[in-house]
Amino acid sequence: MSDILVIGGGVAGLSAAAFLSETAKVTVIEAETGLGYHTSGRSAALYEESYGAPSVTALNRAAKGYLFDGGYLSTRGLMLVGTRDNADQFDHDMVSMGLDPLDRDEMLAQIPILNPEVVTRGGWHEAAWDIDTDRLLQDFARTVRAAGGAVRTGLRVSSIRRDGAEWRVTAGEEEFSAPLLVNAAGSWADGIARMAGVAPLGLQPYRRSMARIPAPGGHDVSGWPMMFGPGEEWYAKPDAGALLVSPAEEHPMDPHDAFADDMVLAEGLARYEAVVTTPVNRLLTSWAGLRTFAPDRTLVLGPDPAAPGFVWSAGQGGYGFQTSAAAGRLVADLVGGRPSELDPEIVAALSPARFR
Repeated sequence: MSDILVIGGGVAGLSAAAFLSETAKVTVIEAETGLGYHTSGRSAALYEESYGAPSVTALNRAAKGYLFDGGYLSTRGLMLVGTRDNADQFDHDMVSMGLDPLDRDEMLAQIPILNPEVVTRGGWHEAAWDIDTDRLLQDFARTVRAAGGAVRTGLRVSSIRRDGAEWRVTAGEEEFSAPLLVNAAGSWADGIARMAGVAPLGLQPYRRSMARIPAPGGHDVSGWPMMFGPGEEWYAKPDAGALLVSPAEEHPMDPHDAFADDMVLAEGLARYEAVVTTPVNRLLTSWAGLRTFAPDRTLVLGPDPAAPGFVWSAGQGGYGFQTSAAAGRLVADLVGGRPSELDPEIVAALSPARFR
């Protein structure tokens, strides 16, 4: 018997479960056989405090200490790469992202494959860090288990019903029950709500594709910053001796086990190749994930005012890992009736009540 059931074993569900476990017995139910299988396991996660809407950046700031103190962050840095063709968007991004200017020589000193005949100027932000996503997920899961809870995988939810004061969830061949149900099902969160008889929020999954390519020209890329094209037309990020390159697309999709679109991936790689001197000759691998947003593109955290005992931890979009500690803490505080360290207007901006 559990006090709380959490549907979803990605970063949204595990972070909420970890903080809820401080005062309750929690069971996490995940459809796949591994944790973080979908979006959480396919993320090029970067902590950048100013990334997102005001409510998201408030969560970023609130999560920063947890991520630093836990040793989950490592130095990366962020570089905006501008050309003559995107000067207006470059100027906009410099201001909106609060970047410092770089000239071509400074850019080439950090990333020697940039094409000096194409790249005109750059922007720089030192305060951007890689996130150790696997360790963060596993530590959240360990916290749940250490508190006497359970993390169950390979159990796909097939029915949810309200039975008096209890939610009864059938997953696989088993039935689970608890007075509180947390919907952290990522791209499937609106479907879980419908299954429970709760009005959906209009959450929309968007595909984002990724290619992993060999280190360009045999360079040691480990110290390179993450690179962005203005307007986030593409980005590239070092990854275990190779380079991740994404077209950064947002194509609306139905929930499914996403895969990369070859044409979209080729277009993104071409935009990356346009600013470097080393062509992409082969891919090591490619994949895609679904980043799910609410209509206002900010997270949905807390109890549903129209459905007693039903709690949302959804709409993480591209912000799940960097907000996870603060988002999980907020869900636990709201469920426990405790005041949040976040400003009340931020809590209201994140609440599902804004859609009811």
